[in-house]
Amino acid sequence: MTASVVLVHGIRTSASMWRAQLEHLRARGIAASAVELPGHGTRMAEPFSLDGALHTIDTAVSRAAERGRVVLAAHSLGGLLSIEYMGRAPAPPVDAFVAASYTAVPRGVPLQAYRALARGMDALPGRGMWLSERVLDATLPPATRADFGAGGYALDTQDPALGAPAELDVLSALPRIRVPTWFVNGQFDQLRVRERLFERLAARAELIVVPRTSHLVTAMRPRVFNAILDLALATVAEAEAEAEAEAKDAEAGAAATRA
Repeated sequence: MTASVVLVHGIRTSASMWRAQLEHLRARGIAASAVELPGHGTRMAEPFSLDGALHTIDTAVSRAAERGRVVLAAHSLGGLLSIEYMGRAPAPPVDAFVAASYTAVPRGVPLQAYRALARGMDALPGRGMWLSERVLDATLPPATRADFGAGGYALDTQDPALGAPAELDVLSALPRIRVPTWFVNGQFDQLRVRERLFERLAARAELIVVPRTSHLVTAMRPRVFNAILDLALATVAEAEAEAEAEAKDAEAGAAATRA
């Protein structure tokens, strides 16, 4: 049975950032869904909360699990939230996990500096969107350029969403993640700072650093990220085949013993 994929977007953007991945997966005949976190996209009028965001992820994963195996893939803030979710007990029904562009600990001076920078941008004329648009124009390929803004930008949600991660203990959650995991960072991503620690703490993790890429790795190099999703799906399929083979061997052994 082919696994399905749940995708969780990053801060300020929406489910539309996953268009290239959804198109790729559906072309392969793989069921995929992209969630909208509270305060983002079609839910922009709602207040952001950790409980609401984690509930959104859990609802999407639970629905996907009704059909079979699940791959969870998330970007930036969505990656951090998904690490927290994956570290829950009992473990959620996820068979492989891809966390992109978030291998930092959201605490102290670095988080305060990032929030101050975001507030500074928000204080610029037009809330700094002219600068953001220029950066996106300069860094994203035409095929994915429109995807980040298609669902609107959650400017009012940005500061509450940046403050919420300080409540999470991501370093405690990581060792509880027991499924195959890939941390995917762009070479020039500012949130790479603890990537080796994250890789060590998660029991079955691999680190992938994509060259010549920034924080927006899913949109800057969509084919690379799609290949990583394919790897996660193949890993789940291989594990399922091995489990089925072991079950058949056990059944054959039991039958031979009875005979």
